[in-house]
Amino acid sequence: MKYEQLAKDILKNVGGTENINSVFHCITRLRFKLKDEKIANTEALEKMDGVISVIKSGGQYQVVIGNHVPDVYKAVLEVGGISAEGNAEEAVPSGNIFNRFIDMISGIFTPILGVLAATGMIKGFAAMFLAFGWISADSGTYNILYAAGDSLFYFLPIFLGYTAAKKFKGTPFIGMAIGAALVYPTLSGLTAADPLYTLFAGTIFESPIHVTFLGIPVILMSYSSSVIPIIISAWFASKVEKWLRGIIPDVVKTFLIPFFTLLIVVPLTFLVIGPIATWAGQLLGAGTMWVYNLSPMIAGLLLGAFWQVFVIFGLHWGLIPIAINNLTTLGYDPVLSMSFAASFAQIGAVLAVLIRTKNKKLKSLSVPAFVSGIFGVTEPAIYGVTLPLKKPFIMSCIAAGIGGGIIGFAGTKTYMMGGLGIFGIPTFINPGSGVDSSFWWMLIAIAIAFVLGFVLVMITGFKDKVDATEEAAPQVPETETLIERETLVSPITGEVVSLTNVKDEAFSSGALGRGLAILPTEGKLFAPASGTVTTIFPTGHAVGITTNDGAEVLMHVGMDTVQLEGKFFTAHVKQGDKIEAGQLLTEFNIEEITKAGYDITTPIVVTNSSQYLDVLIVDENTVKVGDRLITLVI
Repeated sequence: MKYEQLAKDILKNVGGTENINSVFHCITRLRFKLKDEKIANTEALEKMDGVISVIKSGGQYQVVIGNHVPDVYKAVLEVGGISAEGNAEEAVPSGNIFNRFIDMISGIFTPILGVLAATGMIKGFAAMFLAFGWISADSGTYNILYAAGDSLFYFLPIFLGYTAAKKFKGTPFIGMAIGAALVYPTLSGLTAADPLYTLFAGTIFESPIHVTFLGIPVILMSYSSSVIPIIISAWFASKVEKWLRGIIPDVVKTFLIPFFTLLIVVPLTFLVIGPIATWAGQLLGAGTMWVYNLSPMIAGLLLGAFWQVFVIFGLHWGLIPIAINNLTTLGYDPVLSMSFAASFAQIGAVLAVLIRTKNKKLKSLSVPAFVSGIFGVTEPAIYGVTLPLKKPFIMSCIAAGIGGGIIGFAGTKTYMMGGLGIFGIPTFINPGSGVDSSFWWMLIAIAIAFVLGFVLVMITGFKDKVDATEEAAPQVPETETLIERETLVSPITGEVVSLTNVKDEAFSSGALGRGLAILPTEGKLFAPASGTVTTIFPTGHAVGITTNDGAEVLMHVGMDTVQLEGKFFTAHVKQGDKIEAGQLLTEFNIEEITKAGYDITTPIVVTNSSQYLDVLIVDENTVKVGDRLITLVI
C-alpha cells in the first residue's frame, strides 16, 4: 500500500485510533473529529513529509494532504481499522455556535461535493453545447446529458436526507425516505388543478390549498433542489428516532421505529416544516440579493479578496448552502460567482513563483500546485507555496479582489452548481439566453486575475530560500523548509477568553494588537517565549517582551490593576533582562485582587501583529502554562 507509512504516522500523531471519533475527507484534507485535540502532536504532523499543514477549525482537526487525499484516507481507514462510517462513539459537539454550524454544514455537504461538482459539469457542458448550436434541445443527446447533469440537483433532498441523517445520528435511509416524499412526482402534479381555497391571501405568504391531511390544509411547495426543509426534517427525525428507541421493545424496533418516524415526520414536514423552511429560504435568497444589490462591485471586491482566507479557515462552508438556496429560489446565484476568479489569481501567483524561485524544492512543489489550481483545487498552492512566502499570497488576494469586483460590476451569475476552476466556466451560461455579455465579462475577470496575480508577484518578488548545500543536504519536508512560524506558549493557566470580551476597549478593539485573554486560575505569569524584557511596570502588573524572533508581546494582568500600585504583585524580572521560555516573570494574588474589586482577566497580545501574515489563536476553552497559545505566520 503506497501510503501505508504516511497513514501510520498520521494516526500516531493524532493520538491513535482510540482518540478518533470520526474521519472523512474533502478535496485536499483529512477531517478528523478527535476526542481530545490536546493529545494530537500538531508540530510533528506539520513536519511530516506528505502533510502540507494542520488547521483547527469548525470543531475539526484538519490535516491538509493535497490532491491525493482520497488514497491517504483509504490507507488511514485500512491501517487504523476504522469504518468509513466513523467510529461508533461520537463526540458531543464542541465549540461555539458558529463552529458547530460550520461543522454541521461541512458534514452534510462534503460527502456529495464530488458528485455535485461532476453532475454540475455535465449539466454545464450540455448547456454550452446547446448555446453554441452543437446539439438541439429536443435531441436525445441533450436530454440524456441534461438528465445526468440535473439528476442530483433535482433529487437533492434525497441525497441530503442521507447525509443529514448521518450527521444528526439518525438512520440514513429514513432521511432518504423523507427526502423522496418531498419530491414525489404525484404530489407536485396536484397543483395543476384549481385550488380548494387560498390561505394568507393578499400577503407575501399567499398559498393556494389543493389538498388536506386529516382536514388540515397542506401548503404544497416545490421541494426539488431544496436544501433547508430536508435538513430541518432530518434533524427532527433524528430526535423522534431517539425518543422511539427508548419506548419501543427491541424485538420490533427494526420496523416500528422507521414506521412511526415516517408517520410522524413526513406529514409534519408537509404541514409545518416544509412551508416555513421554504419561506425562510426565500427570505434568505432575497436578503442576499438585497446586500448584493447595495453595491455588486464592492461585494465582489471583498468576497474575491477574502475568499482564499475563508478557505483556509473553512469559513466558505457557510456560503455554500446560501448559493444552493439562491439557485433554488432565484434560479441563479451571484454569491459564489464573485469568488470564481480567486483560483485563477492563485495560479497566476504560483506561476510567478515557479519562474522566479531558485529553490529546487519550491520549484518542484509549484508545478503540481499550479496544475491542481487550474482545476480549482488551490489548497496545495496556498499552503505549499504562496502562504509560506507571504507576499505571493497577499498579491493573489489583491488580484482575486479585482477579478471579483469585475464580476460583481458586470452582474455575472452562476446558473448551476458545477466544477471548480476551468470546469466551472460552463456554469455561467444562462440556460434561457445562452452566452451573454456577463459570460464574457467572467472570462475577462479570470484572465485579469490570473495575469495580475502573475505580474504582481513578478514585480514585488518574495524572500526566496536557497540552500547552497541543497544537493548534499538530507531531504526534509517542504513544509518544514518553506513555512516560517513562531509559536508563543501560554504564560498562564486558566480559561481562554476572546479578546472582544475584555472590558477594556484598548484591548477588545484590537488597537493594541491581536491576541486573546486568559482568566487565570493560578497567580503566576511565565515567559511565553525566549527573548528580552522590554517593558515592566513598576507595579508588576504588566510585562512586555520582545522574543528572539522579533515578536513584541504584551501581558497585562487584570483590568485597571495599575490602581493597586503594586499591591498583591511580585516581579521576578526587570527591564533589559534576557529570559527563557517558561521563566517566571511575576506572581500575583488572585484572591486578594478579586476581593479588591478588580477583574483578573489577563490580555496577551502581539503588539506588532500587523507585521505578520496571520496570527492564529488556539481553539481551546482552557490552557495551562506551556500549551501552544498563539502561532505567528511570517
